[in-house]
Amino acid sequence: MAFNKKKVEEKVLDVDAAMQGTLSFKDPVNLKINGRFEGNLETKGSLTIGSTAIVIADIKGDIIVIAGKVKGKVTAREKLILLSSAILEGEISPTRLTVADGAILEGKCSMLADFLNVEELARYLEVESISINEWADAGKIPAIKDGNSWKFERKSVDSWIASGKVGK
Repeated sequence: MAFNKKKVEEKVLDVDAAMQGTLSFKDPVNLKINGRFEGNLETKGSLTIGSTAIVIADIKGDIIVIAGKVKGKVTAREKLILLSSAILEGEISPTRLTVADGAILEGKCSMLADFLNVEELARYLEVESISINEWADAGKIPAIKDGNSWKFERKSVDSWIASGKVGK
């Protein structure tokens, strides 16, 4: 019996060096950092911070798994997993969070909801609340009128950002 399977080609990047700067991926990738990284990191797909890694960065990603040391702001659009060897210091904003026994988390945790209000979305996008209201009033951002205020589905906003329509 023969099976006809299409193999999905994975984009894997394994970094085992000291790096500094900004890394941004528009396409999904499986990124693993085993060395030292400082700066800003934005990924799609999965990001793994290995047990030997030291990362001082603001990180945004879909699925983030941490086994090493991380200091900074971490936003996980799908889920954040802290393995038992993880040491995380900073502000985290995951949709879902798993913390293994032994992991260390020091800082502030704000869970990402499926729907955000103007203030939450302003923090999420790192812009002023007035800009969010202007975009919503002008129909430039996917929004739902809820009485006298706006609410935003996080997945729709993430798609809007990915489409490059921000500020247009």
